[in-house]
Amino acid sequence: MTGWFLLLALLVLGGVLSTLGDRLGSRVGKARLSLLGLRPKRTAVVITVLTGSLISALSLGLLLLVSRQLRVGLFELNALEAKLRSSRADLKTSKSAQRQAGKELTTAQQRAAELRRTLKPLQEQTRSLEAERQRLSQDVNAKDVEIQRTEQELSAVRTQIRSGEKELNQLEDTLLALRRGNVAISSGQPLATVTLKLERPDQAKTVIDQLLRDANLQAYQQVLPGQPAERQILLVPRPDIQRLEQTIRKPGTWVVNIRSAANVLLGETVVYAFPEVLPNVTVTREGEVLARTTLASNERNPEAVRNRLNLLLASTLAEVQRRGSLSKGLQFDGNEINALGQELIDRNGGLAALEAVALRRSETADPIAIQLRLSQ
Repeated sequence: MTGWFLLLALLVLGGVLSTLGDRLGSRVGKARLSLLGLRPKRTAVVITVLTGSLISALSLGLLLLVSRQLRVGLFELNALEAKLRSSRADLKTSKSAQRQAGKELTTAQQRAAELRRTLKPLQEQTRSLEAERQRLSQDVNAKDVEIQRTEQELSAVRTQIRSGEKELNQLEDTLLALRRGNVAISSGQPLATVTLKLERPDQAKTVIDQLLRDANLQAYQQVLPGQPAERQILLVPRPDIQRLEQTIRKPGTWVVNIRSAANVLLGETVVYAFPEVLPNVTVTREGEVLARTTLASNERNPEAVRNRLNLLLASTLAEVQRRGSLSKGLQFDGNEINALGQELIDRNGGLAALEAVALRRSETADPIAIQLRLSQ
């Protein structure tokens, strides 16, 4: 719509300017005016030419002013043509690249189909190998369980060996002491043990004093038998007593042990000791299995059975001590163990699984009562 309006405006402007130019030329001719020394006729022609040029200039200026397309076409045509040529070249290159990409895509699709055909038997082989791996893993897990059980038994044996070495050292120390006199109290021997839970923190001193009196009385009875406990022969470092008091003031149930610090000979008048405080915990519950072992089918002779039973007892003691028990031994029915050993000797081959079971609930300072039985 703008183009038609512009064309109409140009026609009207051209007509008006032509009319004005013609009239101006006629008047110049009639007036016989002379311009730049020209004759009147020549002057009229020059005026007419100038008028026509003005019409052209105004028309072109108006077109350039109102038409962006004309300005672009007039002044930027060469750049546009160059850009068009470049775009056509790029389009040609893109089409060529597209055709090449299409060929590559077809090749890739064919390769993918070939790989799928190749991978199918490999995937089936992988599934077969995975099933075999799972089966082997189950076998390995079973072996691991057996190895773990063996390691536990080995650990129990090592613990028993360390305990035996420690006991041997103590016996050697005691032997040296025996050469000098009679040992009434051995090093580390408990003189008094109590399980307590304070209702109020200010009760700590009273409880400790009573515990020390009990330990002093026990020391008197063993070191100076038959003599009245008229004085304090038990010596405990004051810093140890202060730390003990601070500990039992804390909330909770505590087990306090007064132990001899060294071997004490019969008749000595001083017993050095130290306090030991532990949190009271539940070590065993009634019916709880504490340790297990297995006898192989060839373990039927008395020595092998006895060794296996001793190993189970050692493992059980190590387990309850690991849980915090102060017990140095286990309570059990010797007749039952003898009967069990005979049953294991008389069995007709095959594996025999044994377990040690707690007979009652026991805490830190309580004795540990157990029963050995065949596992169900």
